Amino acid sequence: MRFDHDLAFMLRYENIAWYDEEKALVRILDRRIYPIRTEFVNCHSHGEVAEAIAKMVTQSYGPYTAAAMGMALAARECAGQSRDRQMAHLQTAASCLASARPTTAKQMQRITQRALDAASHALDAGESHLDRRLFELAVEALEEKYRNIERQGKELVSFFPAIGRVMTQCFADTVIGMMLRACRAEGKEIEFFCPETRPFYQGSRLTASVICDMGFPVTVICDNMPAFTLEHKSIDLFTSASDVITLDGHIINKVGTFQIALAASHFGIPYYCTGNPDCDHPDLSTIVIEERKPEEVLESMGQRLVMDGVQAYYPAFDITPPELCRAIVTTRGSFAPKQVADFFQSTAD
Repeated sequence: MRFDHDLAFMLRYENIAWYDEEKALVRILDRRIYPIRTEFVNCHSHGEVAEAIAKMVTQSYGPYTAAAMGMALAARECAGQSRDRQMAHLQTAASCLASARPTTAKQMQRITQRALDAASHALDAGESHLDRRLFELAVEALEEKYRNIERQGKELVSFFPAIGRVMTQCFADTVIGMMLRACRAEGKEIEFFCPETRPFYQGSRLTASVICDMGFPVTVICDNMPAFTLEHKSIDLFTSASDVITLDGHIINKVGTFQIALAASHFGIPYYCTGNPDCDHPDLSTIVIEERKPEEVLESMGQRLVMDGVQAYYPAFDITPPELCRAIVTTRGSFAPKQVADFFQSTAD
């Protein structure tokens, strides 16, 4: 049984990003418009996969799966060439895919490097159908990820009350599904409040959809409502995922996380972050905050909102300091933010 067997529609493997060998393309669920419409973007080259990642067709962990599937497509593009030409093409594809979004480039490099290593071994062994091998590797990575995050979801839910209310931020992908699976297994009755997360509305469209799809009550609020909601709706806990966690405990996540963590701290509400620390980011000196096109702030779902001449600013992420977080929930247990580097000394999976 696959680890996605009872999760919401958009967390099933085929509905994230999927290499179609017969059609020679990568199909990606367009999370920019789901659930208003259920549409897939068909990418016919690894370059189109990278472009889809950059344009946020898929978000949260979706880009990593798309990159892995994009490497399978890249192998298809160079099939039949010499070993050196195939590896050169795959290295070019790996660089293209990993750099699609700057803030997560180092994590993406690990995905593409895994594909490069597998390709090198397969070519040395004289294997044919290299694209199929890299596709299988991508599916293996999904199974491994879901298995690890299932443990993480159970650990996070251990901090939840038996009956209570939890506020989320942005879209936490598989963590949300595994968190809900754990709530169901433990009989915990949790109601969720999701800020909408402008400008792509990941909170209202994606987080809330997964929660609703899996049968839990969920309420969407606008991005300027978290503090009032924390105070007046008896919220027990605030949680978010992370795009990067530095070794000294700083949390880089969807912009807006910092202000909710501040408000939660003011009201004495604990904040638990999910994610693993990144050894490539010892501190904030290595972090590059992606600034996206300001035009994305000036419109909503394709409709321009402001007068011509009005300007905008769009940092995609913000930084939450360790003192605002109660614990970082990893795939190897929970750590105080300032001790999160101990993750690398804990028992390996």
